[in-house]
Amino acid sequence: MNFRFPSAWPRPVHLLAACACLAIAWPHPSESATRKAKTAVKAVQPAPQDGQAEARLISIYRRVGSGQVSEALAEAEALVRDHPNFQLAQLVYGDLLASRARPVRGLGDVPEVAGPNGAQLLSELREESQLRLRALRERPPAGTVPAQFLQLSPRSRHAIAVDTSRARLYLFENSASGLKLLADYYISVGRSGTDKSAEGDLRTPLGVYYVTSNLDPKTLKDFYGVGALPINYPNPYDARRGKTGGGIWLHGTPPTQFSRAPKATDGCVVLANPDLERIIRTVEVRSTPVVIASSLQWVAPQQLQSDARPFGDALAAWRAARSSGEVDRVLPFYAPDFSAAGKSVAEWMPQLRSELQRTRGKDVQLKDVSILRWTDSADTMVVTFGEVPAGARTGPVKRQYWMRVGTQWKIFFEGVIG
Repeated sequence: MNFRFPSAWPRPVHLLAACACLAIAWPHPSESATRKAKTAVKAVQPAPQDGQAEARLISIYRRVGSGQVSEALAEAEALVRDHPNFQLAQLVYGDLLASRARPVRGLGDVPEVAGPNGAQLLSELREESQLRLRALRERPPAGTVPAQFLQLSPRSRHAIAVDTSRARLYLFENSASGLKLLADYYISVGRSGTDKSAEGDLRTPLGVYYVTSNLDPKTLKDFYGVGALPINYPNPYDARRGKTGGGIWLHGTPPTQFSRAPKATDGCVVLANPDLERIIRTVEVRSTPVVIASSLQWVAPQQLQSDARPFGDALAAWRAARSSGEVDRVLPFYAPDFSAAGKSVAEWMPQLRSELQRTRGKDVQLKDVSILRWTDSADTMVVTFGEVPAGARTGPVKRQYWMRVGTQWKIFFEGVIG
């Protein structure tokens, strides 16, 4: 395989990429250097934590790339001892051992004796290796956030964004100063790829979702690892487009696997167990959004404010109409095929009239507003807010789905979530 180093990469990354692309000859470590490196590794036994195993793997790549093969071998031996189910680490360790007896051309330089299944496994491990390295060298620009997060309420203390093309999940903290990237992790998605549309198609859905529950691992099979976080697929936008299926979770791996191949699930998003444990400890049911995109667009927070302004005007106009208590002013905001809990506009009208009568003459405030944008063949907004009439301390928490029709925004779904 021919490989040309991108000129913008720093030298260590050049070397890492060379390792991943099977284009380098691995140096032969000496026995004394290996013993010395083993001693150094044994002296350091960091406590297991999320992302640690991948960081140790990357460190091994760095050492191979810089010619420190003995040190790399010692680190690899320690890594597979701590995580014997980490197949990619085992592969790297095997290569390093082999390099003591013969030249190794690159990652997974093993005899062709394992048959078709072995060849497929090797191909998957090489792909996993390249995706992990890509995540290292193609970091999100500093200070940027995914374009879908137009506005997040303080009630959403964290947010998740998944970039399936990079097999990466990004975990954010939402504070008064905005979104801050806390960590990112390697993930696996559906065996048939993404853009789920039907039950059993083995694809991972794309869109804006929310964590709906936190399943007790004691109630789950070992297959799901340390736990599972279901998301609300199909959401109202999916349902509107006739998408079917369900049971899409973020979950862990069985005891025999540290991680799974990049495309290996029935549609769920799967993380290594230490990484999922961090996610489970962090997210909040019903308030943590999960954006799953084929490719995330990273933008400056200032751009989000600018992007949100036109839709903010439409939402403010709806609030004013709602405050008026006049059906004729409110109704034009709803699409002809609007749905609320399975009810059409005509079926929903008595409920709307009743709600407007209760709040007639009272100003309606929208509190804790979150706005997430999703754009594919249509431009849509997922809006969550507390609807609080003047004089009241609280009100129902509602979620609306809006779609741009020409120059106007229309509501095609509205429901109470709390």
